[in-house]
Amino acid sequence: MLKAGTILDDRYTIIDVVGTGGMSTVYRAEDERLKRKVAIKVLKSDYSQDANFVSRFRTEAQSSAGLTHPNIVSVYDVGEDDGRYFIVMELVDGITLKEYININGRLSMAQALDFSIQIASGLEAAHEHHVIHRDIKPQNIIVAKNGMLKVTDFGIAKAATSTTMSTTGIGSVHYISPEQARGGYSDERSDIYSLGITMYEMVTGKVPFEGDTNVSVALMHIQNDIVPPRELYPDIYPSFEKVILKAVQKKPERRYLTAAALIADLNRVKDNPDTDIIVVPSVTNSPTKQFTTEDMQKIKDQSSHKSYDTEEQENEKEDEMAAIAAAAAASGLKSSEVTVDRSRIEQLLEQEDEFDIDDEPETSARQLKKVSDDDEDEEDYDIDPKLEKAVMICGIIAAFIIAIIVFLIVGNIMGWFNFGSSDEKDTEDSVVVVTDTTEDTTETTTEEETTTEEPTTEEPKIEMIDVTGYSSTAAEKALARAGFTNVTLNEVNSDTVVSGYIVSQNYEEGEELTAETAIVLEVSVGAEELTITDVTGMTSDDAKATLTAQGFSVTSSYEYSDTVEKDYVISTTPAGNEKAKKGDTITLLISNGKEEKTVDVPNLSNLTEENARTALESNNLSVGEITYEYNSDVAEGSVIRQGVAAGTQVKEGETVSFVVSMGAKTKTYAGTVSGTISTSDAEFSDANAVTVTIYITDSAGTYEVATLTAEAGASATINVDGSIGALSSNQGTVSFIVKDSEGNDVTSKYTSNLSVSYTEE
Repeated sequence: MLKAGTILDDRYTIIDVVGTGGMSTVYRAEDERLKRKVAIKVLKSDYSQDANFVSRFRTEAQSSAGLTHPNIVSVYDVGEDDGRYFIVMELVDGITLKEYININGRLSMAQALDFSIQIASGLEAAHEHHVIHRDIKPQNIIVAKNGMLKVTDFGIAKAATSTTMSTTGIGSVHYISPEQARGGYSDERSDIYSLGITMYEMVTGKVPFEGDTNVSVALMHIQNDIVPPRELYPDIYPSFEKVILKAVQKKPERRYLTAAALIADLNRVKDNPDTDIIVVPSVTNSPTKQFTTEDMQKIKDQSSHKSYDTEEQENEKEDEMAAIAAAAAASGLKSSEVTVDRSRIEQLLEQEDEFDIDDEPETSARQLKKVSDDDEDEEDYDIDPKLEKAVMICGIIAAFIIAIIVFLIVGNIMGWFNFGSSDEKDTEDSVVVVTDTTEDTTETTTEEETTTEEPTTEEPKIEMIDVTGYSSTAAEKALARAGFTNVTLNEVNSDTVVSGYIVSQNYEEGEELTAETAIVLEVSVGAEELTITDVTGMTSDDAKATLTAQGFSVTSSYEYSDTVEKDYVISTTPAGNEKAKKGDTITLLISNGKEEKTVDVPNLSNLTEENARTALESNNLSVGEITYEYNSDVAEGSVIRQGVAAGTQVKEGETVSFVVSMGAKTKTYAGTVSGTISTSDAEFSDANAVTVTIYITDSAGTYEVATLTAEAGASATINVDGSIGALSSNQGTVSFIVKDSEGNDVTSKYTSNLSVSYTEE
C-alpha cells in the first residue's frame, strides 16, 4: 500500500486510496505535469513479480489506451517505478454499478435499458478495435454522478487469463461465459454473454447462478438453464426479457453476434416496450439440432437448387409408395385390393408444411404464446426435413390403414362381403374415403312392402382450441383456421397479461362446438389506469407504502439536495397526480441531504486580517475567532498563525480561527514613590486639612502618581506611598503639590523627603 505523498515516475503524486481489488489497488493522484487529478491502478506484488504476466499486461493495457469513447474509462499512461507496475486512467467521480445496485436495488426498466445501451456502446467501440474485455461485470462499470456509465479494465482480464496463474483474483465467476468456464476460445460474444448476466442483475437485483464454490457456479453457466427474469418480476418488459435471454445463450453462435445488433434491439425495446423481438430458443441437452435464423435462410437458399437429380427423386418416391403398399398388405389386404392414388401421395410428399414456433422463452405460469399474425410470414425452425418427411409418411400410412379397416368392418356389417365363400368379389382399385354419417330409423312394412331409409345429417362438431396468451390477431386467425366463424373480442383490464393479448375464452379447450358457436374472447388492454398519489415531501418509507398500496411497483434513486431533508422524497417519475397503469414502476427521487463537500484550507500566513477573511470566505469556510498579540517577527496587522493547518481538507462551512500580530513589543516600567512630606507651620500642622498630589517626570512627560488628603491635625507629616505603570523610562524626578481646603497652593509651606524606584513590566 502506497502512502499519501508517494511520487511515481517523478510525475504522479499519490493522494489517497480509492479502492482495492484482487489484482490491484486504485489511488487518487495528481499529475504534476498536466495539473489534473487521475486514477492510478497499481498491480499487487503477486502479479508484478510474474514477468510473463507483466509483459502481457503492458501489451494489453497499451492496446486499450487507444480506445476513446464516452462509455470507456480513458487510459492515459502505463508505467513502472521501482518494480511497481501501474496504469494511469481517467478519474471518474462515481461508484461501481455493483455498489449502485446494492444501494438502489433492482433498477427500473427505463434505467436498466439506458445503462445497458451505454455499456453495449462501450463494448461496440472496443470490439471495432479488436479489443475484447473478457471480464464484464458490474464491478468493472462505473456510474458517474452525471448518470454516464464507463467501462474500465479493458485488456487486463486477457492478460490475466493468458498466464498460468490462478484466476481466482481476476474476475467474478458469476458473470463468466460458458466457453470461458470451459477454458475454450472467447471472443466478442463472450463479452455479450457477460453483459447479458449484468443486465439480468440490473432488472432482478441478483445474479442468476449462486453456488458454494466458484467451480459449482462455473458448471451452472455451462449446464443449467437461467430462470427467466419475468418469473421473478412479472413487471419486466417481455421484449427486454427476450433480449437478455438471447444474450445469455449457452452457444455463442445463438447469441447476438455483435454489440451493434444488441444495441439495435435494446433501442427497439426502449422506443416500444411492447415490440415483439424474436429470440433464438434456448439450447437444451436434447440432441435435436436447433437452427438460427441465418441457418434457416441458408437452407432455404439451397433448397432452390437441390443437388440430387430427377431420377433420384423419383426413386425416393417409389420407395416411399412401396412402403405404404407394404404396410397396407400387412393389414391383411391382398395386393389386388389396394390401389395407391399416386398423384395424391406425390402431392403430400412434395407439400411444404409451415410450422408456428414459440420463440419466446417460458416466462411465467401463464405463458404468452408466440403466434404469427400473418401465415405467409411463418418460418420453419428446428425441423429436420428428413424427419418431417418420415413423420408425414407414417401419418399417411396410419390414415390409410385405418380407412381400410373401417371400410372392411362397415362392409362386413352391411353384408357387402362374404368372407369365406368361394365367390370373392373384387374391390375397386382405388382408395376409399369413409365419412362419418348417421343412419336414421327405418320404417318397416309387411313382407310385400319395401323398406325405405331417409338419412339425416347432424351439423359437424369442431374441437375448441386454447388461444389464451395469443395476440388478438393471431387468436382470430387460429380460430378461423380451426373452422369457427363467430368470434367476438371484448376488451378488459388485466394486471398480468400484456395489452393486445387474450386473457380468457368462454369455452374450454377440447369442447366440441359447431362452427357458428359464439366464441367470446377477452383481450387485455393493459392494467387499469390510476392517478398517482403525490408523495413529494413524504419520507421514503411512507411514500413506498402509499404507492405500493395503490398497486404500483416502486424503485428509488438518490441525489443531494440543499432544500429537502435527508430520506424525504424530492419528486417522482411519473409525477404525482399523473395517470399510470396499475403495476407500473414509479421511481422515487430521494434526498441524500446536503452534499458534504470538502475543501482545502488556504494558507493565511502573513496575509493582512482583511485578506485572510477573504481567503476563507472564497473557499466556503467560516471566519472563526481572531486574536492579537505582539510579535517582533511578523509585521503589525498580519496573520501570525491559524487554527487549522494550511492544505488540510475540511467540510465546507468549517470555522477557521487565526492570530494577528501587534508588532514588536516596547519595554515599559512601573515607578513607585515613597517617603514623607511635612510642614512646621502651625497654621497647617493642626488646624487645616490639605490635599497632596505626587508626580513623576521623565523624558516622555509628567505623570500623576497619587493624590493624598491629610486630615486636620494630621497634616504636619504626610506619608507618601504610590506607583504608576507604563512609563517609557526608568529615570525621572518626583514632585508634589499641596493645596489647602480652599484650593490654595501651599506647597511652599512643605518640605519633602521622597524617593522613586522603577521595575520593568
